Amino acid sequence: MLILKRIVHNTIWGGPKIASRTGVEGDHIGHLYSLYCREGVSNEILNGEWRGRCLNDVFPLFKADYGMARCEYFPLTLALTEAQENLSIQVHPNDHMANQLEHMSHGKRESWYFIDAPTSGSIINGCTCRDKAQQDEMISKGQFMAMADELAVGQGDYVFVEPGTLHAITAGSLVFEIEEGSDFTYRFYDYDRTDAQGRKRELHVAKATSALDLGLKSSVKSYAGGEIVEKTYSTKLIKNIDFYANESNMIECFTLVDGRLSCDGMAVPPGSTVMLWPGEKLPTHDVQLAFVSKIIEDNL
Repeated sequence: MLILKRIVHNTIWGGPKIASRTGVEGDHIGHLYSLYCREGVSNEILNGEWRGRCLNDVFPLFKADYGMARCEYFPLTLALTEAQENLSIQVHPNDHMANQLEHMSHGKRESWYFIDAPTSGSIINGCTCRDKAQQDEMISKGQFMAMADELAVGQGDYVFVEPGTLHAITAGSLVFEIEEGSDFTYRFYDYDRTDAQGRKRELHVAKATSALDLGLKSSVKSYAGGEIVEKTYSTKLIKNIDFYANESNMIECFTLVDGRLSCDGMAVPPGSTVMLWPGEKLPTHDVQLAFVSKIIEDNL
């Protein structure tokens, strides 16, 4: 198993909830990455023979054993995400558009489990446009708020965002986020916010327009049936069990959200991920809420 050190990411729209839940410091934390694997930014490994090294550095040593030989990076990103303010109105590319726009093989699918629901009771999801002509007119006039549809969500809901869907988490939300390891986010609108230097964040209207599928809209699901399977990854909610065992033939990522966890002689704080090899077990009798995520090898 690999116990990963958390990565704090402060954002213009982040808040204090993650800090109060996990013990990290910060008033504007947007993401607490429990698994992030990129060149230059990756979780430090806290145990075992690779202790002190970054996940991205050791991923090439085992990726071929688990069907990930073609992956440049570990193909999942996991995080706690807080929106103290509305996130930008945005869209992610699908695989075809990622190839066309970025010369990359994979776009970005993502899912959210709502630990805290948005204050408004809804998120931005889908388009109000009746057809492409109206879509193009609204984009040309910058009418992005009128273009954005809503989706009602509550605490404990799960939402999957298909690439091409117009979307944004709204203020008050705290979510566990599961996403493909892809960084392509195209912003239509960011409420004219400015950073500490007074600069507006970059928008990507042309790429966002190319990636947008106005017919897509998410639906709300729950983990009542156990595991939720998407095209390239699956997740399951874990609570009120004495131990968890990886009984699959793939690496599984166990992310602690609430409660206590100790493994390999270490206390693991909330907001952390432990990567479990097939056959490995974790004691979970003090775990109130956790998630297990894994990739689906056949669809990489």
